[in-house]
Amino acid sequence: MIIANWKSNGGLMMIQDWTSDFINSCSPKDFYVGIAPPVIYISDFSLLEWDLDTLEERSNNKIWDIKIGAQDVDHSSGSRTGAVAIKMFEDFGIDFAIIGHSERREHFNEDNDLIKQKIIALNGSNLKTKILCIGETKEENDKGITKDVLKNQLEVVDAMDLENFIIAYEPVWAIGSGLTPDPKDINEIHKYIKDVVQSTSANNLVPKVMYGGSVTDKNAESFFTEQFVDGALVGGASLNGKTFANIVNIYSSTK
Repeated sequence: MIIANWKSNGGLMMIQDWTSDFINSCSPKDFYVGIAPPVIYISDFSLLEWDLDTLEERSNNKIWDIKIGAQDVDHSSGSRTGAVAIKMFEDFGIDFAIIGHSERREHFNEDNDLIKQKIIALNGSNLKTKILCIGETKEENDKGITKDVLKNQLEVVDAMDLENFIIAYEPVWAIGSGLTPDPKDINEIHKYIKDVVQSTSANNLVPKVMYGGSVTDKNAESFFTEQFVDGALVGGASLNGKTFANIVNIYSSTK
């Protein structure tokens, strides 16, 4: 599973260039590939469908299945100026939603209680895949309390329909910084997350866990070869179609 999170980046010209670069640099894949553009550009990703019709013919009838997702959702609807209700995303046929991103926690003061409300609302939606982001700050990492922080953020899992939830581990200090934990440390944390969720869930389900935080086509292989890393949530590197295609190709070659 490889997901592109464009955050507040993009534009109509970028979407056209990105689409061309991506599909000309990447072969169709059997695993999950998704893009979360700014909400205002979601409808413009119908451009992908036009190009994919042509691509199908020159790729031995293999069909692309690129999922489009939301970077965040609101837990309600009605008198909530500026918010986007889950039902609205359903109308667009959105496949997945990201919640709990560290930038939402930091800049919009989202806490476990609010994230839990979003989880409950998503459980009853038609969005097939839900991605919960968790991660520690540099200060917390330096203090050696990473696992304590993650365990606290994972307290919301009791509200999840775990069969449809993915966890994304994104150390806050690595996002956009060019700094990343050692791949072995990432692998250990991913195993820890799986163990915590499994012990918490009623059915002992083990979730898929993706890594996010300065993932590039230069370091992706070192992450993907680790046993407990199930994919990546890619930020800055996903803004370039060729670079994101390279990351998808690398994942395909390692799994």
